[in-house]
Amino acid sequence: MATMMRPDRTGGMVPGPEALPDVLPTERLLVSGKAVPELRADLRRIAGFRNALSVAGLWLGIVALWAAAARIDHPLGYLALFVLMGPVFARLAILGHEAAHRLLFRNRTANDVVGRWVLDHPAFVPFDIYRRSHFAHHKDEFGPGEPDIPLYAGYPQARASWRRKLWRDANGNSGWKNLKPLLRALLKKVSRPFAAKILGTQLVLWAAIWALTGHWWLYPVCWLGPWMTVWRVLNRLRAVAEHGGMERSGDRRRTTHAIRQSWSARFWIAPYNTGWHLAHHTDMGVPWRNLPRYHRELEAAGWITPALEHPSYRAFWKAISTGPLPVAPAEPAAAGPATPTS
Repeated sequence: MATMMRPDRTGGMVPGPEALPDVLPTERLLVSGKAVPELRADLRRIAGFRNALSVAGLWLGIVALWAAAARIDHPLGYLALFVLMGPVFARLAILGHEAAHRLLFRNRTANDVVGRWVLDHPAFVPFDIYRRSHFAHHKDEFGPGEPDIPLYAGYPQARASWRRKLWRDANGNSGWKNLKPLLRALLKKVSRPFAAKILGTQLVLWAAIWALTGHWWLYPVCWLGPWMTVWRVLNRLRAVAEHGGMERSGDRRRTTHAIRQSWSARFWIAPYNTGWHLAHHTDMGVPWRNLPRYHRELEAAGWITPALEHPSYRAFWKAISTGPLPVAPAEPAAAGPATPTS
């Protein structure tokens, strides 16, 4: 029978049944994978003071990085700044993601003010719109309301296709596609307030960088430039490693990958424990600091198995670029009564 390739297909990277043992519930975990109430209360505890130190430490690091580059005032120093701003945007995005989940601070006003103005707007993210979209993603991964299907579908795929995607990210093509809607939003009354806040924040950053370094061009080259290029590459590498090629299911092991973490991966693409993404999707109310502990609970129960985990991000990226799987056309439906689906 002839086969065809479908770039919108899902499920090509779902682990086999041997990696998905039916071991829940246990004394510590419910059938959903969430912890029992007593343990869940501890896992969901928000460390607000420590999170404040993390946010402050991130911004101190950003200032120190820019100050060092300006002091060196050499093309190699600015090249290093350009590259390292990729991991900086990863950190802004992940802490902003934590705030979107209302897990940064227990005080909701403080959580949203910091998430909006200190983390997301400097990274060109419309905080409130992102929160709505991201909650739709969590509500039903790969369901009809999934906002990120174009990012996750179609894996595994040909290596040439994977390289083209990364090249479009690296050369700014994807970044421009993300920036254009923000600029166009200024023309619409309903979206203008969101866009104006973000672009106003960017103008403040530009003015501050210009005043402190004496170089007007440093903001477009070393802030906007890495956001449109380096960060786009890192973001795709991480996002595809979270859900690429998975499928709609009530079992989160079929919607979300588990990948063993390394120091280099946590530095470049998966800071603040975001690499423990299967634990995050199993219970999105667990703050980032507790995800490794929760992941160990899922391992101890036998729900996350060695067969389920990819040994590294590099091994995963190799697996998703081994070539597309052929999909046979559907057979004509036989005459007879329809079978209801669950």
